[in-house]
Amino acid sequence: MKTLEELAQIRDRMKNKVALREGTGEIRVVVGMATCGIAAGARPVLNAFVEQVANKDLGDRVTVTQTGCIGMCRFEPIVEVFEGDKRTTYVHVKPDMVPEIIETHLIGGKPVVKYTKVEE
Repeated sequence: MKTLEELAQIRDRMKNKVALREGTGEIRVVVGMATCGIAAGARPVLNAFVEQVANKDLGDRVTVTQTGCIGMCRFEPIVEVFEGDKRTTYVHVKPDMVPEIIETHLIGGKPVVKYTKVEE
C-alpha cells in the first residue's frame, strides 16, 4: 500500500504528462495508435515523445496526442507533426528516433527528412 504522500507525488508527476496530451500548444505531435500502430510499436514511441517533451520543458509549445488509424498501416508507427496548417508525416518511427525529431524539428524548426521518406 502506498502512503498518501507517495500517491500525491505520483499524481503530481502524472498531471504533467496528462497536460502534455491534452494541451493546446502551437505544435501538435500525433501518434497513430490504432491496432496496426500498436502492433508495430507505437506505444513506446508515444511514451518517448511524452517523456522527451516533458524533459525538455516544451509543454507550453508542444502537445502530444494519439489518434486512431491514419490509413497507411504498412508505414506504422506513424507520427504526424502539425504546425498551423503545415503537416509533416514521419514513418516507421522508433523510440530512438524521437530525440532527433524533437531537437531538429520541434526545437530547430526543420523536419528530419530522412524519416519522412518511404523506401520500398
